[in-house]
Amino acid sequence: MTNTCIAVMAPGDMGHGVGRALREHGHDVITCLAGRSERTRKLAAAGGLRDVADLTALVTQADMILSILPPDRAVQQARDMAAAMTAAGTTPAYVDCNAIAPSTAEQVRAAIEGAGASFIDCGIIGLKPGPDNLPHFYVSGDDTAPMQALDGCGIKVIPIGGGTRASGMKMVYAALTKGTWTLHAAILMTAERLGLYDDLIGEYEQSQQAALKAMAARLPRIPADSGRWIGEMEEIAKTFRDAGTPGNFHDGAAAVFRVIAETPWSSEMRETIDGSRTLEQSIREYVKHLDAAFPATKAAAQKDAADD
Repeated sequence: MTNTCIAVMAPGDMGHGVGRALREHGHDVITCLAGRSERTRKLAAAGGLRDVADLTALVTQADMILSILPPDRAVQQARDMAAAMTAAGTTPAYVDCNAIAPSTAEQVRAAIEGAGASFIDCGIIGLKPGPDNLPHFYVSGDDTAPMQALDGCGIKVIPIGGGTRASGMKMVYAALTKGTWTLHAAILMTAERLGLYDDLIGEYEQSQQAALKAMAARLPRIPADSGRWIGEMEEIAKTFRDAGTPGNFHDGAAAVFRVIAETPWSSEMRETIDGSRTLEQSIREYVKHLDAAFPATKAAAQKDAADD
């Protein structure tokens, strides 16, 4: 697939990286920046994406649309695109690349197919395309050929069958990665509250060196993404419940991200993260925001103490 017009909505961290990779492989990559932030505009410029006036222009020019944005916006964007397609009388293929539950992806599919366009489900695993990064784009649906044609254009496209299996793949994968980070954060915040942080770290240095190394590498960096990962954890919890397994694990993961999103560091962007911040500094800052994030939990603890 060369000289094809591909729309990327929206050009955030992943989206602009994907757009840049596709452009470097000969594609015309467009987006619509109407109402978008200054940061998004800068990322779009960095990726070389061509801005069009509105969604009507976008669906008229695009052969395919890649939806890459926070999960809580996936369904509404699909409905907006479907409305634009209906008004314009065009039906570009629509690829939902968002971190959403399979049942949520079905809502997206209903909107897109209702407009007469083809729907491809997609789950992205990995960082944005780069010299050392080849993210995996798992795809599923009735006809995934348009996405498979992009294999090697800075991304690895992996067909995984029909339906919304690709979204399921993204959910169970992120359940481990981001779920583990939140478990680590919750453990260390609890240890800090109990006055056991230094003792626990000392034990981990002896018996859990790999886990401690992972904590130190990851936990200071998650505030920048904490806000948008709340919705992803909620979608994972939904996926688990839909499958008949407990979703409580990732309800808790969402709760941890809510705490971290209360910190001043949540205003950071990936490109502005303070790489000198230590694990100890991070956990002690996160703990400061526990009560603000969960006042009901604090009240219950105080009641229990009074009853004792």
